[in-house]
Amino acid sequence: YLIDLPESLSELWSALSPKQSMAMAMALLPEQEREHFLAALTEQERLALEYAWWYWARKEQLAPPESEDWLVWLCNCGRGWGTTRVGAEWTHRRAMEGDDRRGIALVGKTPGDARDVMIEGPAGIMKIAPPWERPEYEPSKRRLTWPTGAWATVYSGAHPDQIRGFSGDTMWADEPAAWKYALETWDNALMGMREAKIEEPRIVATTTPRPNRLMKRLLSGDNPWIRTTQGSSYDNFANLSRVYYEAVIKPAEGTTLGQQEIFAQLLSEDPRALWKRGTIAENRRDKAPTLIRIVVAFDPAGGGDEDNDEVGICVAGLGADGHGYVLEDRSARMTAGEWGQEGVDAYVTHEADRIIGESNFGGDMVEATIKAAATNRRVTVAYKKVHASRGKTRRFEPVAALDEQGRVHHVGVFTEMEDEMVTWVDNQRPAHPSPNRTDARAWAITELMLGGTQYTGEMGALSNEGLTRVSPWMR
Repeated sequence: YLIDLPESLSELWSALSPKQSMAMAMALLPEQEREHFLAALTEQERLALEYAWWYWARKEQLAPPESEDWLVWLCNCGRGWGTTRVGAEWTHRRAMEGDDRRGIALVGKTPGDARDVMIEGPAGIMKIAPPWERPEYEPSKRRLTWPTGAWATVYSGAHPDQIRGFSGDTMWADEPAAWKYALETWDNALMGMREAKIEEPRIVATTTPRPNRLMKRLLSGDNPWIRTTQGSSYDNFANLSRVYYEAVIKPAEGTTLGQQEIFAQLLSEDPRALWKRGTIAENRRDKAPTLIRIVVAFDPAGGGDEDNDEVGICVAGLGADGHGYVLEDRSARMTAGEWGQEGVDAYVTHEADRIIGESNFGGDMVEATIKAAATNRRVTVAYKKVHASRGKTRRFEPVAALDEQGRVHHVGVFTEMEDEMVTWVDNQRPAHPSPNRTDARAWAITELMLGGTQYTGEMGALSNEGLTRVSPWMR
């Protein structure tokens, strides 16, 4: 419905800040003028106004003008800013302005997230669409179809190959900072944005940032086709509960976690990670001293294609000073034959004393692969099988403690390993890929400096009194 707005309302709205909406402008009109406008609306127009996003949205929540040249609208915002609502409203309007030639990709962190957040969630497409424009949702086909004939298919950042078959002109990427295979999924999706016939292809990406390669690329400022809206949790304060602010937002103020989750600042490390860049840099060395022992540690994965995690291969040595030295990171996505050869080559090159292999994945297959590669190379290797009986964080903690004590050093810079170390947090799984580089490093340092044993200490239990001191909102 086309609603004639009072000229004074349009003038007032144009003078408001990006944090304010047309509804706020309406509230600022003189009461008599406001009541006159509302009374003149028909029942259909009142209902239309209830679903009109242009009326309720803050200015900053509206997309850049279609007349401008842009491909990606990145909403990089804090928790509670309204990113899901923005993505759903923008996608719905794009579908209603199209026809049966319009193909839309809905890409979530996982298929379940796409369904529960983007489609059926409280701010999802099925909830925000007016009843007369609501699309048909077919979960078994991963498809939505609008009355205009425009259609959307659900994909996820956990399966980057799946979206290779997409061909359309519209995409809503939700939480790309948390996708398991962020860069691979994004690049595959971009290749599918080729079906624009009348309008230009458009993408909206809605996320709270995390320090991964995709977010660094999107926020670099080097791409003229990207328009960025930066927002904080406080921008939507009027729609957040007092308890949420007092118990969740306020305690995070002034912390690095708050910089990321509230103010949407892209940090170079995750504040919850066990390792810090400053510690790694401070411990870095240009060369290793005399080494009394060298090992090659493996953390195997499921194969060599892009849907599988990397195989972690780390070479480390124990110095005569009792410190550990990381000498090389040979991790990559490889087939069993390839990583077996890579490991044996590292063993020979560094004149290592032993190869350490985690047996949780593949069992004796790891040892068999290494020995087969050694036979082909016509060398003999010493092999030790280790088994992870505890979670990764519990295995990483004693190794991270050695780093904090300044007893583990990187000989040179290992960019990908270090990025993984300072950004991986256990409770993010499966959003983040398995930290196989870090895992291989941990196995190597454990073997060299912790007697090859696993950490078995228990965390102390918090008393009710301790919990109460932590937060007055806990009972």
